[in-house]
Amino acid sequence: MTNTYDLVVIGSGPAGFSAATRALDYELNVCIVEGKHLGGAGIMNGALTSKTMYELSMDYSIAARVDRGYRVSSLSVNFEKVKKTVLQAAKEKQYQMLSQIETFSPAKSQNGSLTIEYGWARFIDHNTIEVKSNEGTKQISGKNFVIATGSRPRKYEGLQIDGQRIITSDGILDLKEFPERMLIIGSGIIGCEFATIFSNFAQTEVHLLDRSNRVLPYEDDDVSSFVSKNLETNGVNIHHTATLRHIRKHPDHLEVVLDYQDGHSKVIEVDVALVAIGRIPNTEGLGLDNIGIDLHEKGTIQIKDDCLLRDGKGHCHVYAAGDVTGHTQLYSVAEFQGRLAAEKIGDVPQYPLDYSHMSTLMFFKPEVAAVGANEKMLRKKKIPYIAAFYSNKLVNRAIAMRNTNGFVKLLVSNDDEQRILGMRAAGPQASAFIVSVAHLINQGNSLHEVLKIFYPHPSIPEGIQECLRTINGKSIFKPEAFPDLINIREWKPEV
Repeated sequence: MTNTYDLVVIGSGPAGFSAATRALDYELNVCIVEGKHLGGAGIMNGALTSKTMYELSMDYSIAARVDRGYRVSSLSVNFEKVKKTVLQAAKEKQYQMLSQIETFSPAKSQNGSLTIEYGWARFIDHNTIEVKSNEGTKQISGKNFVIATGSRPRKYEGLQIDGQRIITSDGILDLKEFPERMLIIGSGIIGCEFATIFSNFAQTEVHLLDRSNRVLPYEDDDVSSFVSKNLETNGVNIHHTATLRHIRKHPDHLEVVLDYQDGHSKVIEVDVALVAIGRIPNTEGLGLDNIGIDLHEKGTIQIKDDCLLRDGKGHCHVYAAGDVTGHTQLYSVAEFQGRLAAEKIGDVPQYPLDYSHMSTLMFFKPEVAAVGANEKMLRKKKIPYIAAFYSNKLVNRAIAMRNTNGFVKLLVSNDDEQRILGMRAAGPQASAFIVSVAHLINQGNSLHEVLKIFYPHPSIPEGIQECLRTINGKSIFKPEAFPDLINIREWKPEV
């Protein structure tokens, strides 16, 4: 027997689950198909587990401090207990999701329902999928479909992932103990976050492989340098301009050969190598050729602004959302795309997603937040701008917290309007106040309008206020008195 639903969602990560629950608002009967973990990488082996581990590592590093007038007499950490706490967090969220699914089960709810089927989905035709599981194979029919199968860690060419000594982020929770020595291959956000986590716990000698001459190469040089300096202060050994030649496995260690840009090589010894070079979409085995959908050259599913797929034959009821679409791989983007697909299916007015003002959080020590454009983007587009930098060392709340390692960097248009174009911030609470600047950018607010706002005192966001004041020469503390803590510069394209 083939069960028929108004909407079939393939994948239960942030894109899939948000699409399913938003469809409930339109009283649709929804089936969620999940092949592995409920919640996808957004919950397990991804955002929630890694950030839980990050928070635990930050707590540990704070407890280990001895410069605040107090000292912990005895401090130790057990990796198995850390893993248990991380898994408790993941299960807590999974049971919240299950509770909602059960609340809206077809047996209980008459105004829309949620059903979950565990197994691997494959399109048979435009209206039917087959789901394979350990219990067998069943067919499910849908009036609409959302493909939200997410992504997985990218493998390093020529390097065999064994899940024990050479791992990806999926293998972190399979480790039995803190490695004595670890090599992290990749200096993007994922690599730098795990470098932060393991160096925070201070149980592991961490090596970070950076193929360029700076971490986070897509960010402005001052932000990259800030992150790099803090990683090194935290004990991370960064190998700039180095490439991995090969890893030799020995019974009790890994022998790693690194080649540097200047021609010399270095051999180091580690116990675990973590590959963190990005993620690739999960599109294999979906039977997309059976519904006339061709993949992009990078393996992604290209979507229109409404997340709808079109095969050129009039079949317009299959959507895609999340990492499989090739847009920025962020939880928030996946969630919004899933909701947008459900709204399109529900035939309600909607607004197109604007990917230019996305907020990004980077869980380093200290945390870094970003929104809007950076200098590299503006120069590439030849947009004139003014950049202002204001250190947290001048912010009263940061001084009171004894936590002044951070800054606010704002970019405004270099014209009469002086619209806010972007911000990068680091330090305490950066992740909390970044969204307020996202609102300002989205609304097209100018520096003059924002400066009418009263900022509470003492607060970390006062740094935003003073940074903006710096641009028009009205700041309380002047760049002339603190050239290392406040600076401002302009850029215009050459005529």
